[in-house]
Amino acid sequence: MTRAREFHQLAKTAANAARPVRATKHLHRALALLEVPGVDPTARLEVRARVLFTLSYCLAETGSLDDGLRQLEVARAELADLPDVELREELVSLLNGTQAVLLFRVGRIEEGISYVDLDIAHHERRLAAGDGSAVPSLTITLANRGTAYGEIDQPDAAARDLFRVVELCREHGHPIQGARATHALGNVLRRAGDIPGALRRYAEANRVFQELEPGLLLRLRIDQSEALISVGLADEAGRLLDEVLPDLRRQKVGQDVAEAELYRAAAALLDGDLGLAKRMAGSAQRRLVRRGSPGWAAVAALIALRVDATKALESRRPSEKVVARAMELAGELAARRLYDQAAFAQILAARLEVRRGDPARAERLLRSVPKSRRIEPIDHRMVLRLCRAEIALARGNRRVALAQAKAGLAELGQLRDKLGGLELVSGAALHGRELGELAVRLVLEEGDSSASAKRLFTWLERTRAQMYRYDPVESTLDSELGERITEVRRLSRSLLLARLDGAPTAALEARLAASQRSAMRLGWSASPWGTPRPVATPAEVMERLDGRALVSFAASGDELIALALAGGRVRMVRLGSAAQATECARRLHADLNALAPDLLPPPLREVIGASARREAEKLDRMLLRPLAGVLGDRELVVVPTGALHVVPWGVLPTCAGRPVVAAPSATSWLGATRRDREAAGGVLLVRGPGLQAAQAEIDRLAGYHVDAKLLGVTDARVSTVLEALDGVGIAHIAAHGEHESENALFSRLELVDGALFAHEVGRVRRPPHQVVLAACELALNRVRPGDEPLGFAGALLAGGARTVIAASSKVGDQPSAEAMADFHAGLATGRSPAVALAEAVAADPFRRPFVCLGSG
Repeated sequence: MTRAREFHQLAKTAANAARPVRATKHLHRALALLEVPGVDPTARLEVRARVLFTLSYCLAETGSLDDGLRQLEVARAELADLPDVELREELVSLLNGTQAVLLFRVGRIEEGISYVDLDIAHHERRLAAGDGSAVPSLTITLANRGTAYGEIDQPDAAARDLFRVVELCREHGHPIQGARATHALGNVLRRAGDIPGALRRYAEANRVFQELEPGLLLRLRIDQSEALISVGLADEAGRLLDEVLPDLRRQKVGQDVAEAELYRAAAALLDGDLGLAKRMAGSAQRRLVRRGSPGWAAVAALIALRVDATKALESRRPSEKVVARAMELAGELAARRLYDQAAFAQILAARLEVRRGDPARAERLLRSVPKSRRIEPIDHRMVLRLCRAEIALARGNRRVALAQAKAGLAELGQLRDKLGGLELVSGAALHGRELGELAVRLVLEEGDSSASAKRLFTWLERTRAQMYRYDPVESTLDSELGERITEVRRLSRSLLLARLDGAPTAALEARLAASQRSAMRLGWSASPWGTPRPVATPAEVMERLDGRALVSFAASGDELIALALAGGRVRMVRLGSAAQATECARRLHADLNALAPDLLPPPLREVIGASARREAEKLDRMLLRPLAGVLGDRELVVVPTGALHVVPWGVLPTCAGRPVVAAPSATSWLGATRRDREAAGGVLLVRGPGLQAAQAEIDRLAGYHVDAKLLGVTDARVSTVLEALDGVGIAHIAAHGEHESENALFSRLELVDGALFAHEVGRVRRPPHQVVLAACELALNRVRPGDEPLGFAGALLAGGARTVIAASSKVGDQPSAEAMADFHAGLATGRSPAVALAEAVAADPFRRPFVCLGSG
């Protein structure tokens, strides 16, 4: 009997750590030992019942629900003969709780709640009678019921149960169960639409799981990925799921594998990888059907339908079969009380009918869609708005179509205003992409009048670079996030040294990538990024230009358009192929990178330089010469789009010697020029390691400023530099830098004790008014949907810096030092940053690819 109990305990431990296959082996050994003759009947029945309860869970996880329920039926029948009334009540209560969990796992929520209520009532009676040993079981059942209430959109009831669990666990010392409840509370908040709150709860649970039970992290990652998909971070969600799926498959946790595949399909769909989305959705659906989870299987079928609908909407006339499938699935989902998903399937059917040329039927279908709930997912609301706009457009009502687009983007903005961390704020733009593209296309179809140009300007400002539309609130790094960033810094340093020594780097690279991902996930739970500013109007921008011109580029399909604001007028100019301009910008960027090395042989420099000049000339002909009559010799403010964010404007002939400022949006430029800031003063000059020309460069720059503070190589430590940046007027950092395309906020500057990351500089309490980054490529950004550029310089601008000078391509040490000396000489004579940089770059534009970002 003792050995049987030991095997059962081993099984419970394995099951709690999400290892049901291992648990099942222990349970079968326990059952075999209970068949030995001479065992006390009551004790045998008790242990056997407990073993069957655990076995039911494991079989349901690795097989089907029916496999698990059969074990419970056997146990319930056997317990009826147990003479010890008190023991019988305890075991029946445990049986009810187990049956509830099995039902919850496959979506039969209300049925499961009826069982868990019985379990909770039993434990509440024990606790009321002073039996403290009831707490562990009570917390488990309360957490299960709280999670179930969250599944059926009763967040208040869910939170009540889960908060009580957290309090009981804190009071009685049950940290893992408390962390499980915190995880469950995160799920409730996610379903209620509070994504930042959910991510904070996940981060809290993550800390405990990592320390005490890492096996529980797999399920946590699945739920984190669902939250990320809901705010548009499909690429991050995909990476998260790709990490955990191999472990889940090895452990054969059927439901979790299926759900992970389902969300991987959803992430791939958002990311535009339709093939992967279809494969993952099909695999998830097959697993869920085998498990006896028809509700979840229908959700997987909906993702597969969305893939087919996406393809059909791109065709000339979608097949009626796709519409019929959508309506059939909508009926199945509604019958299973999955109303949000049913409504989404019906909206898809309506969109397909519009595409098929039957807006009347589409309108009838849409009228029968239930009214949206307050907590309906944002992507559902965006697609509903899009469908209404498409119906209005099919009926010739452009005004209503644009009104739907405006309302949808306003709803998306309300979600974004609640988000913390630049990744979440920028990622949310993904959900409004189609609405924005529709609106821009409609305005372009109106013609090229001044009125149309003004309307287009307003729509572009509503849809692009929204993360720069905030006045950031004062924020500091969470202590755990700070520790993780320190670890990333240490690993980055170790990797750099290993590469210099020619040592193997694969293991270090893997550890660094994992540490970066961990730090980034902690950053997702930050408090809201800032206070939103209103979108700039053409009149406000023109009033602020003060003799300058602003050119805002945009693309619709393959058409590239420029809006020029100058001399009190707004003009629209159609420039030609966006794809050609993109390719030309990329070739120019590649040439400038090749031209950067200091010791490049002169013949090779001449060949590459000639190629760069040709590409610059082509790009100039495409982008700026058609605007020559409008721009005249005015200073420029440029709002790029897509690949144009990499262009160092000073290399284009039209911009030779002309002050040019690049801004993520007109709204961000206007905000930077108007921003009321605390007084800042002084000049900070920082010299990083490994730059041959930096010693003389920094000493030379100090001669231009009477109030300069120098941090030499040995003093330029990360903590010292961050402290010195706070409240300074001008900060110049001469250090090697690198743009990190996959994790833009880990773009970095190399200091003596390791990397200084964009993550950190973006949260300096009082950002410098002007920052000069005399390093390679730190003007580069990862451009997300919605023209959301994110990188080192972008983090500074989003964090409150007014102007950033940085290179958009690689730059040699010597030309960088010379350009910076000329730039600071200009500043010392009272020139603005934009004017000083234009003069400095003009001396050797192809070797000095610096740009002025922000206000200028």
